Amino acid sequence: MDIGTRYEPHTLENKWYKTWEENHAFEPKKDGNGKFSIVIPPPNITGKLHMGHALNIVLQDIVVRYNRMKGVKTLWVPGEDHAGIATQHVVEQYLLKEEGKRKEDFDRDEFIEIVWDWANKYRNHIRDQIRTLGASVDWSRERFTLDEGLNKSVRNAFVSLYNDGLIYRGKYIVNWCPSCGTVLADDEVEHHEDKGKLWYIKYPLEGEDGFVVVATTRPETMLGDTALAVNPSDDRYKDIIGKTAILPLVGRKLPIIADPFVDPKFGTGVVKVTPAHDPNDYQMWARHNLDMIQVIDEHAKINENGGKYKGLDRYEARKRIIQDLKNEEFLVKEENYIHAVGHCYRCNDIVEPLLLDQWFVKTKPLAQKAIEVVENDNIKFYPERWKKTYLNWMYEIRDWCISRQLWWGHRIPVWYCQDCGHINVSVEDIEHCGNCGSKNIKQDEDVLDTWFSSALWPFSTLGWPDETEDLATFYPTDLLVTGFDIIFFWVARMVMFGVKFMGDVPFHDVYIHQLVRDKYGRKMSKSLGNGIDPTEMVAQYGTDPVRFTLAILAAQGRDLKLDIRFFDSYRKFANKIWNAARFVLLNIDDYSKLELNEGDLKIEDKWILTRLNSTIEEVEKYIDDYLFDQAAKLLYEFFWNELCDWYIEASKNRLKLEGKEKLIVQNVLVKVFDSSLRLLHPFMPYITEELWQKLPIDKDSELLITAKWPISDKNLNFEKETQDFIKIMDLVREIRNVKAEMNIPQVQEVTLNYKVMKSLEDWFEVNKELISNLGFVRNIIQIEKKPESSATVYVDENMEIYMPLGDLIDIEAERQRISKKLEKIKKDIELYEKKLSNKNFVEKADPEVVSETNEKLEESKKQYEKLYHLMKEIN
Repeated sequence: MDIGTRYEPHTLENKWYKTWEENHAFEPKKDGNGKFSIVIPPPNITGKLHMGHALNIVLQDIVVRYNRMKGVKTLWVPGEDHAGIATQHVVEQYLLKEEGKRKEDFDRDEFIEIVWDWANKYRNHIRDQIRTLGASVDWSRERFTLDEGLNKSVRNAFVSLYNDGLIYRGKYIVNWCPSCGTVLADDEVEHHEDKGKLWYIKYPLEGEDGFVVVATTRPETMLGDTALAVNPSDDRYKDIIGKTAILPLVGRKLPIIADPFVDPKFGTGVVKVTPAHDPNDYQMWARHNLDMIQVIDEHAKINENGGKYKGLDRYEARKRIIQDLKNEEFLVKEENYIHAVGHCYRCNDIVEPLLLDQWFVKTKPLAQKAIEVVENDNIKFYPERWKKTYLNWMYEIRDWCISRQLWWGHRIPVWYCQDCGHINVSVEDIEHCGNCGSKNIKQDEDVLDTWFSSALWPFSTLGWPDETEDLATFYPTDLLVTGFDIIFFWVARMVMFGVKFMGDVPFHDVYIHQLVRDKYGRKMSKSLGNGIDPTEMVAQYGTDPVRFTLAILAAQGRDLKLDIRFFDSYRKFANKIWNAARFVLLNIDDYSKLELNEGDLKIEDKWILTRLNSTIEEVEKYIDDYLFDQAAKLLYEFFWNELCDWYIEASKNRLKLEGKEKLIVQNVLVKVFDSSLRLLHPFMPYITEELWQKLPIDKDSELLITAKWPISDKNLNFEKETQDFIKIMDLVREIRNVKAEMNIPQVQEVTLNYKVMKSLEDWFEVNKELISNLGFVRNIIQIEKKPESSATVYVDENMEIYMPLGDLIDIEAERQRISKKLEKIKKDIELYEKKLSNKNFVEKADPEVVSETNEKLEESKKQYEKLYHLMKEIN
C-alpha cells in the first residue's frame, strides 16, 4: 500500500483535525473506564500564542491523548480569558490610533459593544492557533471568562463571599496604574531595580535654628507629608522626638514621631511620612493618628492640595520642586540610588500608591484550608520544589483587592441606594432598594479583577453553580499544567475557591512547566527580538516535529533552551517514521495475521518484542510522572535506533524469503509498528494517524486517536535472547566503528577473524549470518592467533575478533592520517585542560559551559586512546 515518497505534514494536519472533529473524537466516551479531566489555562485574547503557550498546550495534549487511548472518559475544556486590563488597554489604543477617539467619547454600553466585536475576532485567532498545535480539546464545551454562564458563576461567588463576611469595601492604599486607569492587586505589580536618585532635604525645626535632613526618592510626595519619623532605638534622634518640623515650600507643621518601622540605615535615619501615598506610611498613620493629605490624583497629576504645583504631572512636579528646594537652599545634596520600583504588569508604567475606596476579599480564612490540602499532598506539585513556593506565599497572604476601574469585565453586582445609603448585593439585577424600596439606585461602576473569574475556572466551566452532569462527573479535575509565574495569580486562588465553593480541591496534580528561553538561555522578549513564533515553526516544519521538539526538551525543573535547528532535527525524525512505514507497507503485500509462538521466533524477533514491552511500560511510567522528555527520548531511541537501525535491517533478508518464515517477520514488523504508532500518537498525532490507517490490521477503532493504548505482553518477554542480541549489536557497532576510523565505507564487505571459548562456538556459529548481514561481513574465519596488519574489533574474556586490513586500506596513508588526527586531538586536550585549570574560567563561566568543556575533554581523551591503539595495531 503506497503512501507517497515524501512526508507532507500540512496535508495530513488539515485532513485529520477536521476528521477528528467531525467524528466527535475530542468528546469524552460515555462508557469510559474512570475519568480524566483538565481545563486549559485560558489564553488572553489580546495577542498571539507564544512558545510558552505552545509548550503548555502540547504537554496537556500528550496527557489527554494518552488517557483517551487508555480508555478513560477524558475531557479537556478549552476557553479564553477576557483579560480585563489588557484588552481594554489594547482597544483604547486602537480607537485612539484609528479613529482619534477615547473611551470617554462613547457611553459604557457602546464601548463594551466595540470590545465584544474585538474580542470575538481575537477569540477566533486563539482558536485557530490552538487547532494549529493539534490540541484535542472538546470544542463543544468551549468557555469564555466573560460568557453568560461564567457571569452567573462570578455573581454567585461574589454574593456568597459577601454574605459570609469575606468580601468588604474600604478605603486603603492600593496600587494604581495611571496608564491603565485601574487598581492592581499586589501580585500584579512587578518590582524592577531602577536607577533613581536620593534627595537630601532640610526640614527646619519649629522655634529653633536647627533642622533635620530627610532623604527621599520621591520629593513630589512631600507636598502630602504629615509627619517625620525616626526609629525609637536610634540614639542620634532621641532629642527631637516630640518636636515639630516645618515642611519646606509649604510651611505645614509636622510632628516628629518614633516608630519601629523606620530603618535607621536608610538615608539619614529620618523619614518623611506621607500616609496617602505610601502603604508603610499609611500603617504609621493608623498607629499615630496622623493627618492624611492626598496630593496626587488618578491621572498621576498634582491635585488641588498641591498648591502652586496643581495640575503638573508627577515627574514635572518633581523637577519644579527640586529646583525650588535648591533656590530656597533646602536641598543638601542628591546622589544616585538603585531601588525596587513597582511597575504595572501589563503596560509597565510606574505604579502610584493611592488611597481609594475598593472591594477586597479576606484571604486568610480561605488560605487556611488551601494550605492544608497542599501540606497533606491532596494537591501535588511537579517538580515538588514549587510546593514550598506556593506555601510560602500562602502563609504571608494579604487581602486581595478585587475591584478594577474598567468598563470591560464582570461588573460588580452591588447597587447603592441614593436615598437611604443601603448597599444591595444581588446575583440578579435589581430595580429597587431592598431596604427602603426606592428605585433611586445605582450599580457600582467598577468591574471585578479578571483573576476572580479565572479562580472559578475548574468548576464554573463545568456548569457551577448549577448541579450539572459534567460537574458531578469531572470535578475535581486531575491535572493543571501552568507556568510558575501565575502560581500566586491563579493557582492559589483556584485552590482557595475550589475548597470554598466545591468542598474539594480543584485538581490533584499541578505540573509547573519550564520557561522557554532562546538557545543562549535568554528570556524571549520583543526588545531582544529573540522570540520564536510557534505558528511560524508549524508552517515551516509541521505540527508533529514542533510538538516532539517541545516534548523532548521539557525536562522537569530546567528551563528549555530552544534553537530553531531542533525543529529540523525532529522533522528528520518524522521523515524517518514515514520512510520506515513505506518499507513496512512495501513488504507486507501478502501479509496475513499469524499467532506469534516462541518456537517460531528468531533472536532478533525476541529482542525487539522484549524491547517493545519494556518501552510500553517505561513510556507509561514517564507520562504518569509527567517526565515528558524521558518518554520522548525513549520513543525516539526505540523507533529510530532499535526498530529502524537494528530490527528492520536484521529483517531485510528474511523478507525476501517465502512461506512461514516471511510471514513471521511480517507479523513481528506489523505488531511492533502498530504499537510504535500508538505510543507515538500523543506526541505526533498527525503522522501516526495517517500511517496507522494504512496498516492491514484488525483495528479496535476507526481512528487511532480513540484506539487502545498498547499493552505489554508478558508472554513475549525473552531476557536471554535479548542479552544475546545486545552482544551481537555491540559486536556490529565495533565493526562499524573500525570501518569509520579506517575510512572504509560501511557497505564494503570485510573479513573477520575470530577466537572464542569452546562454550561459545555454537553461539557464534548460529549468529554468524546475522552478524554478517548487519556488519556487511563477507567471511568469518576462525583463527588461533591475531593476524598481522589487523584491527581489533572486539575483545573480552570469551571472545576475540579482528579485521584484517591489508586488502582494504593503504596502510602508510592511514598511518599518516591517524597521526595527524592524533596531533589535533592532543592539542584539543591541552586546550580544554588549560581552560579547566583556569580558576577564573571555572568560577565565572556559565556552569553549563564548564560542564560542556569537561565533557569535551573526556570525549577527546577517549578518542585519542582509541586512535592510539589503532595506530599501534597498524604498526
